[in-house]
Amino acid sequence: MAGSQEIRTQIKSIQNTQKITKAMEMVAASKMRKAKGQMEKARPYADKISYVMSHLANAHAEYDSVYFEVREVKKRAYIVVSSDRGLCGGLNNNLFKKIIESTVENQNNNIETSYSVFGNKAAGFFQRIGGEVISQSTHLGDHPQIEDLLGTIKSTIDKFISKDVDEVYVAYNKFVNTVSQIPTLDKILPISPEDSDSANSEYAHYWDYLYEPDAKEVLEALFIRFIESLTYRAVVENIASEQASRMVAMKSSSDNATDLISELQIIYNKNRQAAITQEISEIISGASAL
Repeated sequence: MAGSQEIRTQIKSIQNTQKITKAMEMVAASKMRKAKGQMEKARPYADKISYVMSHLANAHAEYDSVYFEVREVKKRAYIVVSSDRGLCGGLNNNLFKKIIESTVENQNNNIETSYSVFGNKAAGFFQRIGGEVISQSTHLGDHPQIEDLLGTIKSTIDKFISKDVDEVYVAYNKFVNTVSQIPTLDKILPISPEDSDSANSEYAHYWDYLYEPDAKEVLEALFIRFIESLTYRAVVENIASEQASRMVAMKSSSDNATDLISELQIIYNKNRQAAITQEISEIISGASAL
């Protein structure tokens, strides 16, 4: 019965692990609901300010802002949003794969690349593979505030304004639903008008706003707020994606543990049955010898 004892110990160990994965699944489900609420609050603001930006990009502005300046791309920056913790399936690796693909494409076109990083996983990733990291922020928690992001965002914007960087993208996992999170790259600088049909009445004419105290002061503040809002939305979307992916991963682990326990239970029963059969056979043989 030594083999059976080992199997019992293994089953007990898997059962203990399964308790942990089930608990983590429930915690992730609770956090995902809260993260979705945070994400759903951020989306309307980001969508509305993007709508205003599309108007301004088609308007006759009173001055030309550097935020609209389209330059020959010699260097491209990515604001990479990842998680601080693992155990969330392939969420981070899928995003890193997309960034690497874009980086390789940049290299083939003689375009340099730099990164601004949110999250421990992205910081560790670029530390391993190398690459120019402009700035990084980690340990944002499950409920980040916009103030936590400003330093990293500002350092990236400053690089664009000083013309050290010609384009800026934000890379994150876009939350679609519980089982689907899409690695996404969105260009945020330079600001460009959204693609639109010329027949669309919304863009069939040009207009401008009235600014107080002056256009430059209002628009410069608005452009910064626009970039901040898109980055903040990317961060909260990635948090919702992280919790959803972790919940699915933990559920899969729990299900796999159930299957493994069932298989080990069958093996244990067969071993036990074989041992009992052998004992009965020995008793019968002994009785026959008498």
